[in-house]
Amino acid sequence: MTVSQVAVREEPFEGVAPEWSALAAQVPAPIPFAMPEWQRVWLRHFQDGRELRVVTMRDGDRLVGVAPLLIDGDRAEFVGHYSICDYMDAVVAPGMERAFYEMTLQHLADGGVKSVDFRGVRASSPTLDGVCDCAQACGYALEKQDEAVAPAVDLPSTWDDYLGQLSKKDRHELRRKLRRLMSAGGVDLHVVTGADEASEKLDTLFHLMRISSHHKEEFLDRPGMEAFFRDMTRTMASCGMLRFYFLTFDGQPVASVMNFDVAGVLYMYNSGYDPAYSHYAVGLMSKALLMQDAIEQGRTRVDFLRGDESYKYDLGGKDQQVYRLVLSR
Repeated sequence: MTVSQVAVREEPFEGVAPEWSALAAQVPAPIPFAMPEWQRVWLRHFQDGRELRVVTMRDGDRLVGVAPLLIDGDRAEFVGHYSICDYMDAVVAPGMERAFYEMTLQHLADGGVKSVDFRGVRASSPTLDGVCDCAQACGYALEKQDEAVAPAVDLPSTWDDYLGQLSKKDRHELRRKLRRLMSAGGVDLHVVTGADEASEKLDTLFHLMRISSHHKEEFLDRPGMEAFFRDMTRTMASCGMLRFYFLTFDGQPVASVMNFDVAGVLYMYNSGYDPAYSHYAVGLMSKALLMQDAIEQGRTRVDFLRGDESYKYDLGGKDQQVYRLVLSR
């Protein structure tokens, strides 16, 4: 490879989407929110007239980097919003991160972009060092802010090993609550992955979200949110990236958890439960049984996404830092 073969340009979303999907499948720990399948749906519902620029880098004809950006005047940001897309990022071939961000930031500066706001950047993302290392050379002052924590747990190969990872107190409480749940009888965990069934079950999730949390009810009541969920659910299921759990009592759904299933990682996106069954801790137990299923199915990690809710730590979650990178000229 020679430097002269590497170039940054802007390309149409649909023109680059197939190669973008293939590149995302090759990078370590790809996130669903940076994939074109997700981005296409998000833009359909929330672009709101802002200019879309898909900045790409190619080594000859080979795609090695994609940054989907929204431009508003002289300001650029990743496609997405932190309240809907827990993480945001570019997709860059390993080893190309510094070159990609140096050339991308210079491209934006040459195009009159004076401020760049990259939210939702995980501590483990190569974007963090890539942007921090080259911002000043491209004429941007950089402010790195702690934005959120996103607990996650690495899964061992067996349920017993997972329980062994928990503190003595959390292990005891989890076992006790599982015994009480199972003693109630008629308990089942139903897993949905197909697009048609997931679409049919979505109203159940909405109902459980609304009755379990005022904040979740407000979230669903935001303009366009239910329509986005319906579109997104069908799309992610059709792409094989949805794993939707329902905990039932005698066939009656009492808790539900929607997850994205990508490269061996479950991203726990949203959930709800029926407070009438709080005695059985059905919200927590649905997630515990989900993790048991994930281990049995060979998944390697559960990412609880943004927020420091106590259940995430009860289930063994360890904090990941999420950053906001603000660049200005």
